[in-house]
Amino acid sequence: MKQGKLILGLGLGLGLALLLVIERVSATALWLRAQTFVTIFLGIFVEALPFLLAGALISGMLSQYVAPSWIQRLVPRQPWLAAIGGTLLGLFFPVCECGVVPVTRRLYQKGVPLSVGVAFLLAAPVINPIVIASTYAAYGWGPMLWYRIGAGFVIAAAVGGLFHFAEPATVLRKHSEHHSHHLAGFETHTAADVKEPADGTTPRFWLALSTGGDEFLEMIYYLIVGCLLAAGLQVLVPQATLMTLGTGPFTSVLAMQALAFVLSICSTVDAFVSLAFVNAFAPGAILAFLIFGPMVDLKSLWLFRQVFEKRAVAYLVILPFLMTLLTALLINSWGA
Repeated sequence: MKQGKLILGLGLGLGLALLLVIERVSATALWLRAQTFVTIFLGIFVEALPFLLAGALISGMLSQYVAPSWIQRLVPRQPWLAAIGGTLLGLFFPVCECGVVPVTRRLYQKGVPLSVGVAFLLAAPVINPIVIASTYAAYGWGPMLWYRIGAGFVIAAAVGGLFHFAEPATVLRKHSEHHSHHLAGFETHTAADVKEPADGTTPRFWLALSTGGDEFLEMIYYLIVGCLLAAGLQVLVPQATLMTLGTGPFTSVLAMQALAFVLSICSTVDAFVSLAFVNAFAPGAILAFLIFGPMVDLKSLWLFRQVFEKRAVAYLVILPFLMTLLTALLINSWGA
């Protein structure tokens, strides 16, 4: 943790020095950029914080009230059906891309297969009830709402199904306190998986809150780093630079995917933000913004490292990116 903070501080200092040398920014301009950076950082952080807290609390409740055997009975044994089941699970958890990470990690501790966790991780921020309601408020019962639900569902299930063929030991990080619990999908779990009160008197509800609090404190550092990176890129790479790429059916999709990744907007409100681009970008590009951004952005990318190994994180970026790109290009070719 201390090493990470040191590296972060050195990186920000080096970036500031390079900015001064390369662009020869005046003191006044630098101060204005610093103010913009702080404003953007606080906006992203304050927006994401409640959802990370909600995800941590849900994780705490799962740790105390959901037994591994119960989950094992519900999850289909067939890999692709299991991935579809994980995607359907995303319909019922009102968590965005920040809150979904601690919940996914807890599900792995409960013994769910890789495919289920990955499908849930990608699906929940796109098709959860709050996101569906906000997309309806922005677009009504139009094609964009159904494209988002349908494409988000298919992409999440497809990526989750592909992860079935990976070895859990090469995908999931080995945390010292629970690595033996999540290296395989349906292995026998110890009694520690559902914690019992140490003294026999502490209510399980308070233990769940305590567990959720620990999860929150562990994750918040990664959220802060992700928000800092997102704010920094928004200051150094103006939106106008990305917008200039949005003139063609292919480059417009790439531009909106890049914009969604950099902006790191919470999926519960991104539909309203996307309305500003409707008249300038093709429908496929708008759809790419609404699918890829919730699945993968800068702040969630940093959170992924709490659960997955580096190579797995790379696949969690590349596969949704390519599938979203293909889907958006198909939508544009149909002239939707």
